[in-house]
Amino acid sequence: MRICVPITGDDLVDGRWGRAHQVAVADIDDGEITGWWEHEVCWDALHDTGSEGAHHARVARFVREQHVGAVVAEHMGPGMMRMLRTMGITVYLGAHGDARQAVTAAADLGAARAGNGSVASRR
Repeated sequence: MRICVPITGDDLVDGRWGRAHQVAVADIDDGEITGWWEHEVCWDALHDTGSEGAHHARVARFVREQHVGAVVAEHMGPGMMRMLRTMGITVYLGAHGDARQAVTAAADLGAARAGNGSVASRR
């Protein structure tokens, strides 16, 4: 499973999915992170440089290019959530604290049940 999470410079979950400066893409296998790549997406600076649709398309392009199957975030707007779900991407909200723990918690939750839910990492 490949999961994307917005991150801060100190490896915490950034509360701003659609305005994240940096995200991590993680590969998860049997509940363990087997790959971790950090990307400077600059969505914070780009968010207001066009229409909402253009920004959503930018995010959609990134998650599609990275083959993301799930997004872990603290929160996101209803339009962004609708777009990701329409793409078939599972969304886990309520994440905070250590980004790697949030990703593994989401993977555990996804393995336990199908569908969308809430995940809170342990710090």
